[in-house]
Amino acid sequence: MVPREKVKDIIIQHDLLEKELSSGSVDPKLFAKKSKEYSRLRSIISIAKQYVNFENEKKDLDNLLQDKANDQEMLDLAQKDLDELTEKKEKFENELKLFLLPKDEDDDKNAIVEIRAGTGGLEASLFCADLFKMYEKVCSKKNWSLEIINISKSEAGGFKEVIFSVNGSDIYSYLKYESGVHRVQRIPETETQGRVHTSAATVAVLPEAEDVDIQIKESDLRIDVFRAGGPGGQSVNTTDSAVRITHIPSGVVVSQQDEKSQHKNKAKALKILRSRVYEAEKRKKDQERSSNRRSQIGSGDRSERIRTYNFPQGRVTDHRINLTLHKLEEFLSGEIHEEMNQELRLKEQNLKLENLKT
Repeated sequence: MVPREKVKDIIIQHDLLEKELSSGSVDPKLFAKKSKEYSRLRSIISIAKQYVNFENEKKDLDNLLQDKANDQEMLDLAQKDLDELTEKKEKFENELKLFLLPKDEDDDKNAIVEIRAGTGGLEASLFCADLFKMYEKVCSKKNWSLEIINISKSEAGGFKEVIFSVNGSDIYSYLKYESGVHRVQRIPETETQGRVHTSAATVAVLPEAEDVDIQIKESDLRIDVFRAGGPGGQSVNTTDSAVRITHIPSGVVVSQQDEKSQHKNKAKALKILRSRVYEAEKRKKDQERSSNRRSQIGSGDRSERIRTYNFPQGRVTDHRINLTLHKLEEFLSGEIHEEMNQELRLKEQNLKLENLKT
């Protein structure tokens, strides 16, 4: 059963937002956010109102059924209405439960994805490149826009690190499940004994923060400029175009040197820094609100091993939901990535339903 007080809160919130938006007094910076919330509440408001009125309607029908003066036809009609009302209530309860599930306020945001080679040396950097190619293909299939922010290449075509942004619809709600340690098991081309080597890469998915999400004061930043350097210490250009920005209160440091323009490097660095600071604040609040946060799907814990890609056996296993797909190549090509993602979403939804207090 859904608590009536929670449903009443939906109605109150809806009415308050309706008045606020129609009055024209909303801060322009918050207008889009409040309009989206109003639209979300409007999708459930009819059900909420009917659910709140259920007890009164049930009471009236119960009175009719208990009134001995009513003839059988009247009693049969009242019983039929009560049965229909009870069935409708159960349906509305399920919809309200799903609506009341704790929402991640960042689900509709764009994302910044950071992939870094972990243990495993050259093999880890090659795997880092494989993961990037996989996300490239997923983005292409979903018509999302991917832009590389920073890339650090290794030997043999691998990546030590790659940072990119993804723009589109409901990006973070999909990609957030990719945060964590991805492990690969395969036989390297240089391996003469045919032994399987294990290496890893770390993926961090950050919601792209906007000015309205977090205010970063200029006075809290230390900006250093230096000359960009290439492999082996070679000079990429002859001007101090590289930028290092330190957010003094949090200690977050971001360096950027991909662009020849200092201005462009600074803009890219600020974009990453704002999202990292925002994510750190968000994680802190999440931990304060929920002691079991780590046990939930999509917790974003970067030290958690979430998935293993086993090439000799042609399988990919997600350890959070104990799901194994024996279609590794299709998964890496983005063909069945959606299948894994849907299972992760379903698992998290079920966990939230179990934790929802009734």
